Formats: sequence, C-alpha cells, structure tokens
Amino acid sequence: MVERSQSISTTSNGYITRIAVFGSLKLLAWVTPPLITVLTLLLTMYIYDIPMKVHYHSLAVITFLVTFFVFREAVLIRPKDGSGFLVDRGNLLLSWMLVVGILLLLGYATKSSHYFSRLTLFTWFMVTPLPLLLSQIALKKLSVAMTYITGNSRKAVIAGVTDLSQRLVKQFVQDPSLSTEVMGYFEDRNMERIGQLENGRVLGKLSGLADYVSKNNIDVIYISLPIRNLDRTEKLLHELHDTTASIYFVPDIFVFDLIQARTYEINGIPAVALCETPFVGVAGLLKRLSDVFMSSAGIILTAPLMLAIALGIKWTSKGPVIFKQHRYGLDGNKILVYKFRTMYVTQDDDKNIPQATRDDPRVTPLGAFLRRTSLDELPQLFNVLQGRMSIVGPRPHAVAHNEEYRKLIKGYMIRHKVLPGITGLAQVNGLRGETNEVGLMEKRIESDLEYLRHWSLLLDIQIILKTILVVFKHKNAY
Repeated sequence: MVERSQSISTTSNGYITRIAVFGSLKLLAWVTPPLITVLTLLLTMYIYDIPMKVHYHSLAVITFLVTFFVFREAVLIRPKDGSGFLVDRGNLLLSWMLVVGILLLLGYATKSSHYFSRLTLFTWFMVTPLPLLLSQIALKKLSVAMTYITGNSRKAVIAGVTDLSQRLVKQFVQDPSLSTEVMGYFEDRNMERIGQLENGRVLGKLSGLADYVSKNNIDVIYISLPIRNLDRTEKLLHELHDTTASIYFVPDIFVFDLIQARTYEINGIPAVALCETPFVGVAGLLKRLSDVFMSSAGIILTAPLMLAIALGIKWTSKGPVIFKQHRYGLDGNKILVYKFRTMYVTQDDDKNIPQATRDDPRVTPLGAFLRRTSLDELPQLFNVLQGRMSIVGPRPHAVAHNEEYRKLIKGYMIRHKVLPGITGLAQVNGLRGETNEVGLMEKRIESDLEYLRHWSLLLDIQIILKTILVVFKHKNAY
C-alpha cells in the first residue's frame, strides 16, 4: 500500500512538473514570433538609419498583435497538454506571408504606406522568415532537452493496429518534443493479418489492455479502432473506467479516402470533417490574397499581348473577341467564364457543346494556335480578380459535360468544393484536351481530388511553374 502511494505521488509530481515545463514553453512559443518580427524590424531600421517616429511605433505594435494571433492559429493541432506548440516550416512561411498581406492591406486602407521606407519594409519582409525558422528550431531543441532533463516522457499504448495508429507511433518516434514513449499495441488480429510493424510490437489482445495499463503505470491510451467498430470501442471504454490514464480516441476515418478530413471544435462540441474544402480560415485568406496578387500582376504583364490577340481575332474572323460560357463554379453554382474566341461563331449552347477534337473544323487558324499555347485562357485572369475562379484549381467543365459525368463518375462534384482554376494538377499531369472516354475523365477527376487532399501554397506555385513548361509543348491541346 505504501509502495502504491509513493508511485501515485511520484506520478502526480511528474505530471505537475510536465504541465509547468511545457506550459512555460508554450507561452514562450506564443510570444517568440511576434517578438522576433518586431526586433527584426528595429534591426532593419537601424541598418538603414531610419529614425523611430510615431508611425514606426504604431507599425511595431500592430505587427506584434497580428503576428501573435496569426501564428497562434498556425500551430499544429496536437494533444492539449501543451507538448505540441511549434509551427511547421510550411505553415511558418505561409503565416508570415499572411502577416505581410494584412499589414499591406492596412497600409492601403489607412493611406499611410507613404510614411514608411519601401526599401526598409521590403528588406524586413524578406529577412524575417529566417530568424523565425531558427527560433522554431531552437524551441524544439529546448523542448527535447527539457523532456530529458525532467524525465517527463509519458508512457502510452495503442488500442488497434491501423494505418493511422502506425502513423501516430511514427510521429512519436520521430518527434521527441511530443515526449511520448509508446510501449506497444493491443490488437485482436493475429500477426499474419496485421503484417510487419515499422515501429513497436503487439503486447496482447484488447481484452488484456485494462490489466496492462493498471500494472505498468501507463499515462495515455490511444484508441485507434476503425470507425465502423464503435461497439468495440464502447466496450473497451467500459473496461478502462477504473484507470487514471488519459484516453484519446483516434478514429481511422481515413479508410474512406475522404477530402480534407480533419477535426473541429464548435463551441466545445467536437466534430470530424469528412469532406471539407481546404480553403477555410487562414488557408482561405492566403489563397484569395495569392489569387488577387497573381491575377493583377498577370493582367498588367500580359495586357499588350491580350490586346494583340484581340486585334488578331477581330481581323481574322467575324464575331466577338471574347467567348463567354456558363460553367459550374464553387459549390456547383453557375459562373460566366471568359476566353478568347477560338472558333467560328456557331449556334452551340450550354446544353449541347461537343468537345473540341483534333482537326476540328470549328476552330479558326489563329484559334488553333491560341488553344495549343493556352493563350485563349488569359481573359480568365479577370475571372480570378472577380472571385469567380482561382489561378490554380480543378478546370471548369461545360455545364453539359458536368451533367453527363456527375452521373458516371463517383465523387465528381467534390471538385466543386473549391473555385475552378485556370490551370490545375490534372493539366500539368498531361490530362488535358479531349476526353472521349469515361476513363480519361476519371483520371482527370482523380488528379483534381488529389489536389484537394494535399493543397498548399507551395503546391500552387509548383503547378504554375509546371504549367509554363507544359502548355507550350502539349500535343493534346486542340
């Protein structure tokens, strides 16, 4: 009895120490990014010999507040004991771009941008990501060091061997800052059905989990049974009612191959997104800011070219310069899409539009060149600026084609969870041009859904760069 009391006391003290240590680290992680951005601003001003006037004071205060809230939102979702508090590298760069975008918008809205040195601000914008990244690396090393010094690594077990639970264990192994040691799995299936485990071992059947937890001072239990086994999960929770271990439910919802599956909390009520747009919250704002910037820059840079194309179309064939057609946009709503006219004027409408084919007699000589080089898509930059389209996203199909393929291809309409794009992953993968077989359209849709699953601003940039290389040499554009 005395030994058990001492064990409980030791565990309790360890828990309190862990909360205190990682609570302090979490607070430090929250204030570090805004402090670094302000210090970098002050250093840049010192280098360029800029006096600290009242508008720079205001900029420093606003920068601190904006950076604090943006970087707090960017923190990866991890267990709420404070062990996960760092921003990953991709989110760090995106978050800083968002901070810069907000500051530029504030400067434009308040007509105060002329008070600041453009060279100083540009230098500050460019150099700040490096010290931010170095600070995150330092905080991570500090977190690992504190874990070893305090000996506060938590002992965990996993109920259920699934792809997701193995990914979870891999994260614990690769990231010491999570301060979790996984003892092993509990699973009812035999090893022949489970297969080779990359990390850890099977400790026994699920029926022996509660006894193992009690005898081995386990701190955390992660239940990762397939979502279809809710009855088994309920029984397991009942068996664990007498343990003091923390219990997390990690449902393997990814077996359904869903789009942007993630967890939410709605005023304290947990919810799991089974099919969601990737452009919510900060990501949505970043996507829109990048679209506005790139479409504006594109219109300015290609204005002379678009004027030349318009004159060429007018001189070589009768009809309007711009071809307007209804397509399905965000959430399946109809939008009007602009293109340079590449065909002779016909009576086709949205209900009966044959796809362009090789040597299509409807295509004008100039139109063939525009289609082959994708220059006919340039007017869609105005669609992007209007908010009807995005630079990168699933290509919009004619209404008639949508109505046809939505009945034939599973998940076809999920592509409309985002704005359609001028270019997309399918196009740079070579899936453009005529789709005279359902299989070809299925491959295009697979690429569209892959884009939704793995979107990032970096992926958008990669697609844009590949588009420049692909469209000028692709043989399927006609």
